[in-house]
Amino acid sequence: MNLRNTEIFCEIATQRSFSKAAAARDISQPAVSQALQQLEEQIGATLVDRSQRPIALTAAGQIYYERCQRWLEDYQEIEDAVHACVGRIVGRVRVASIYSVGLLQMSGYVNRFCEQYPEVKVDLSYAQTDEVYNRILRDECDVGIVSFPRDGGDIGCIRWQDQEMVLAVSPEHELAHFNELKLGQLNQQDFVSFTADLTIGRNVERLLKTRQVCVNIVHRFDNVENVKRAVEIGLGAAILPLATMRREIEFGTLRAISLTDVDFVRPLGIVHRRNKHLSAAAEKFVELLRTDCQADDSCRMPENLVATA
Repeated sequence: MNLRNTEIFCEIATQRSFSKAAAARDISQPAVSQALQQLEEQIGATLVDRSQRPIALTAAGQIYYERCQRWLEDYQEIEDAVHACVGRIVGRVRVASIYSVGLLQMSGYVNRFCEQYPEVKVDLSYAQTDEVYNRILRDECDVGIVSFPRDGGDIGCIRWQDQEMVLAVSPEHELAHFNELKLGQLNQQDFVSFTADLTIGRNVERLLKTRQVCVNIVHRFDNVENVKRAVEIGLGAAILPLATMRREIEFGTLRAISLTDVDFVRPLGIVHRRNKHLSAAAEKFVELLRTDCQADDSCRMPENLVATA
């Protein structure tokens, strides 16, 4: 068996695309096509139906893919054990993160990891929460970063961090001079919320309803960045994770106000496919995330960044 060709075939099967497989393996698309052709000639069967878009596996291809996935996982465990014996961490880590964790924050983790483990390539991508889970289940990534993570079925979760939720307002907002507020003081305020399909939005609105706080929802968005922009231009207030507002607070375009009568956080978790071996490189990446979080104060309200009375 040609290991390289088999790995490329599994990448094609996972990505359902020759171009995406080429990008993932950092090789040319003709090289991907050639590897598949050589593998099919060796086996004596067509593995990929090239007439469909996206491409699909043939019946033989599906059998070969399922069996080879298990074999490659075993092979990776063997390689990890040998590399550990000689003190090497090598390979590739595929990470999918929700957008609101932040490009700067995740890029910083990746850069520090690559400095420590230069023989490891990190592929970092961003997606909505549901798509992160789908990529985990389709084996398109090794670990995912999501908020309000689930842990059950085929998904396993490693707790990462709890981010303080604060009130976000523009500097011109009538509440901007407060350092802290009680939730009830938001009553009848214009409010920018999240769409109902996002867990963070459902949790925010459930909290308001439980405390019998009635706000006037003027806009709903499906991501933190759009919510922040709406608050910045004065459309209303919002309840957001403090860690997502650091840049705006530093530049003075948003104010963060602590909510004193609620203990409300956004949990972030590192998810992975349950019962699937995590490579030594992936385990080291998770270790770096968890270690950095313990020393990171980005989830807490610093005194020099709160709204001044």
